[in-house]
Amino acid sequence: MSDQPAALRRWHAVVTAKDPGLLSELLADEVVFQSPAVFAPQEGKALTTGYLSAALNVLGPTLRYVSQWHDQSSAVLEFEADLDGVYVQGVDILRWNAEEKLVSFTVMVRPLRGLQKLVELMAAQLSAGHA
Repeated sequence: MSDQPAALRRWHAVVTAKDPGLLSELLADEVVFQSPAVFAPQEGKALTTGYLSAALNVLGPTLRYVSQWHDQSSAVLEFEADLDGVYVQGVDILRWNAEEKLVSFTVMVRPLRGLQKLVELMAAQLSAGHA
């Protein structure tokens, strides 16, 4: 892990700690969040923080990264999770700038049943104001 870029190490620290407060130092002001659960890209630090905070609550308890690939400005992290008995597999695609702040966070999820469960649980988190 020592050869990981700082942005990637900091993302793993957020996930391990399940602490959305750590996102403030990691996200660039202009960061864009994209997900199959949301039609349009979500632009800006506040919106991205909200979605990632909700995702940490929903996926965090069972989220495990099973593989990753990275270069000096981007990474692809393959993950698995169990959402109320529904298997979810996906990838997080992270891109960061020269200051090691995330400028893009894209999530892709399969299978369809897993995506549907994720959308349901994320909607509940976001509407309850837990993001």
